[in-house]
Amino acid sequence: MTYPEIPLAQSIIQICLAKGVTDIVISPGSRNAPLTIGFASNPAFKCYSIADERCAAFFATGMAQQLQKPVAVVCTSGSALLNYYPAVAEAFYSQVPLVVISADRPHDKIDIGDGQTIRQENVYANHILFSANLTEGASAVNDHKISEAIDTAVSQKGPVHINAPFEEPLYQTVDNLTVKTEIPDSTVKAEKAEENLEPYISEWNKAEKKLLMVGVNNPDTIDIDVINRLAQDPSVVVMTETTSNLHHQSFISNIDTVITPFTEEDFKAWQPEILLTFGGMVVSKRVKAWLRNYKPANHWHIDKLRAYDTYGALTKQFKETPNHFLKRFLPLTEAKNSNYSRMAETVKEYRKVKQEAYLQKTPFSDLKAFDMLLPEIPDYSQLHISNSSPIRYAQLFSIKPGIEVFCNRGTSGIDGCTSTAIGAAVATEKETFLITGDVSFLYDSNALWNNYIPDNFKIIVINNGGGGIFRILPGHRENAVFNTYFETAHTLNASHLAAMYGFEYIKADDENSLSSGIAVLKQSSVKAILEIFTPMLVNDEILKQYFKELI
Repeated sequence: MTYPEIPLAQSIIQICLAKGVTDIVISPGSRNAPLTIGFASNPAFKCYSIADERCAAFFATGMAQQLQKPVAVVCTSGSALLNYYPAVAEAFYSQVPLVVISADRPHDKIDIGDGQTIRQENVYANHILFSANLTEGASAVNDHKISEAIDTAVSQKGPVHINAPFEEPLYQTVDNLTVKTEIPDSTVKAEKAEENLEPYISEWNKAEKKLLMVGVNNPDTIDIDVINRLAQDPSVVVMTETTSNLHHQSFISNIDTVITPFTEEDFKAWQPEILLTFGGMVVSKRVKAWLRNYKPANHWHIDKLRAYDTYGALTKQFKETPNHFLKRFLPLTEAKNSNYSRMAETVKEYRKVKQEAYLQKTPFSDLKAFDMLLPEIPDYSQLHISNSSPIRYAQLFSIKPGIEVFCNRGTSGIDGCTSTAIGAAVATEKETFLITGDVSFLYDSNALWNNYIPDNFKIIVINNGGGGIFRILPGHRENAVFNTYFETAHTLNASHLAAMYGFEYIKADDENSLSSGIAVLKQSSVKAILEIFTPMLVNDEILKQYFKELI
């Protein structure tokens, strides 16, 4: 076995192994050579080399998202670790265990004019759960900091930063470990006694209108008996985001389609007495506006770690996993005689009829593309959706229960959607599809500079010639300023990128070519890109008309 000669590097590698951090994404560089040598030379670690640091960090985030355990990303000194920052912020808000290990110059080399040197300590201060600022050499203090960082990533579900100063020479190796690393036990805190639910059960049983709102949620985390119990209570309405991975035929899974045409009277009629929430960030701006303007008397959030006051009405956090809480809580409640769920079902069915009627006559567009695409995503596959327009269009439709849906909703950025999807695809054996916009795809095109993309990874690019989201948002004006600085209009396509990175390329620009393109994409035995060209100047008008015809 080959080990780095530098003692601190040996300590980091040993503690990562002991703590089960065995997936290592390495951004090539020189200052991190001791770590690279140590990780890559040890068969206990699975290492990936990704040159673009921003892509590397999102790739690691996608892996950690799927594995539900820490993945480490390792870089050299200087601006390299700043390029990790977008993924660090995403991991922070999406509660993904990401371990950033940055090589640094020794402390006496900072701010004296040395090359590739910045102030690396606490560089992620606003979006990190723990910063382990190490000193040169092996020491018990360093060992405890490294251990605490990794333990924090696990227990608090988020990013941590280990900053390690190395002095040259960097490439020397030894055949045996020369330091005995102190690895503290991960102390498991005793579980607190379960909270008495009686006061909340009493409130619940009295309320005639209870709304359960589910944001980003991992698949298969809620038991079927819990789902059925919620569905059978006439006083409960369940709204699920596309990213909730929670399904029942009675749930409202296309929230914006149902509530966008609401009048003031409708919003008041639907105003819940109790809002119960779990899961991560919510996409729908309309549901947030509704619940902020028509606040529930009580908002209870279920999460062991965090409770955001998204609607300005938070009154209680239950610090449990949602499934555990609901399995304790629901059997103690009584179904309340109410017309709340029946009212919701009536509106939902009415909107479904109106939606189908409009989609039958909808010309080729972004909306029509999603109408055609989503039913064709194979069962038991993964679907990743990029931010901006794609996730909002997807929210208008119901997605088959057998499909797992993911989106970087922590910070809602377009910067690493493709890289995250590729990392997720590598970590799972499931066939993986990414639906992305053209700007998001181009912005993260270095994601394709990756030697690990599996053949069952497929990309669907909706190319409407720019940032189509800005035509939908208020403030759109057809002029040079809008087209240049907001929409960023372009005439680019993905064909040359596909050729350069070895993807099969399929083009569609109308319903017939899209139908055949989908068939080719699903049958392809290699990684592939289906690029769909939609009309920039009419997409927004078609979407606006869609909402008008739902009334």
